[in-house]
Amino acid sequence: MTKPPKKRAPIPGVVVYQRGRKWAYRIELERDPLTGDRRWEYKSGFTTEEEAWTKAIEAKAEHERGQRVSPSKRTVAEFMAEWLAAVREAIKPTTYTNYVDYWKAYGVRVLGWRNLQDLDVPTLNTFYRHLLTAGRCKPDNNTVMYEYWSTRQVAGVEPSPKEISENCNVTIHAARHAVQRYRRGRKPVAKPAGLATKTVKNVHRMLHRALSDAVAWRYLSYNPAVHASLPRERRQTRRRKGSTWTPDELNTWLKVAVRDRDAALWVLVATTGARRSELAGAECDLLDCDAATLDLLDTRVVVDGKAADSDGKTASGNRTISLDPITVAYLRKHLAMLDEERRAFGDSYQDHGKLFCHPDGRPIHPDTITRRFNRLVDRAGVPRIRLHDVRHTYATLSLDAGVDPKIVSDRIGHANMAYTLQIYTHRSTGRDRGAAETVADVIFGEAWQPPADPTEDDDEAAA
Repeated sequence: MTKPPKKRAPIPGVVVYQRGRKWAYRIELERDPLTGDRRWEYKSGFTTEEEAWTKAIEAKAEHERGQRVSPSKRTVAEFMAEWLAAVREAIKPTTYTNYVDYWKAYGVRVLGWRNLQDLDVPTLNTFYRHLLTAGRCKPDNNTVMYEYWSTRQVAGVEPSPKEISENCNVTIHAARHAVQRYRRGRKPVAKPAGLATKTVKNVHRMLHRALSDAVAWRYLSYNPAVHASLPRERRQTRRRKGSTWTPDELNTWLKVAVRDRDAALWVLVATTGARRSELAGAECDLLDCDAATLDLLDTRVVVDGKAADSDGKTASGNRTISLDPITVAYLRKHLAMLDEERRAFGDSYQDHGKLFCHPDGRPIHPDTITRRFNRLVDRAGVPRIRLHDVRHTYATLSLDAGVDPKIVSDRIGHANMAYTLQIYTHRSTGRDRGAAETVADVIFGEAWQPPADPTEDDDEAAA
């Protein structure tokens, strides 16, 4: 006679029972942290009682270790909506806006429909390759407008901004700015079908952070972004050609820029390397002309196309910089102009305390600074560079002039000196010439004679 199976000792919180021809289990979980309600996990479909007990014990152990992930049909889109709402108040508005834009533009169509718990490393690898080769989805309106404008020019008719707006499906403001650029000879560069490597990495960083929270929330058992393969960024041993001005080019531009209403703004960026957001957010109360210092604290950035005040890019960005006498003189003149405008507008003057603003006191939009900079560059006839490249020009010229790299790093607001040297160290300045000659003297000594210059013989033969 066959003995009945030995009865298993009871395990607190675990119940195994027969359900039809299959077996199932029920595990009692910790109470809901908010409501205190009791919670359970159920699972069925096991062939034998022993299998059900084994899976139940494994599941209970995972719960106790905080590693148990309950099965869910939650999609990636549903999770991302929940995650973005959760982190909104914990990150900067600019970061939140970037995350929303990245997800809506590149992620939701490809990943949104998938089950979150089905997301794995191969899927993310394929997703990143797609972004790199064909991920761009926003229309290249600038190229579209230029093609329409140039076609009409060939026909002997310059289209009006209204005509461009209607035929290219853009706003009238975008069309007006485009016409101004094209008249000055600024041709757009067509954008490729894929995204830049940096953009793909930004999307990855967002997903990495989101999926890490999914693990913490027990929606996932692991973060697939940890092991995903990212495209390699080409190493840049020096700044791209034409990205900075020579001292003569900077001087030529300044001679034109100081005739502008905001001459002090252009002098300030040239002599300090301040960021655009710092220029737009600079405040009158933080300028001390007697002490020749300016505190750069809050910034003014672009969030979803609109200007918004922020607390700076990094903690190191909050700094006090010293000013040279010429810059101070231009700033004193600028403050006097602001006082005149304040009196002229009277009660209608909108005093926000900004150092650089519109004549009626309204804060200036960062994009307005860029557009005005580009017009001054075209007027001066110097090589076209970005406004941010004036910052690079300042840092490069400072290092070339022998300024201590730590001082340069502090003045431009970098977190550490190594980052400054990584960006601005290049091989064309000859700053290492003294070191080369010193070591050569040690190696060769005074008695060593260099060989004759063969070019001198060629010159004599030609004569």
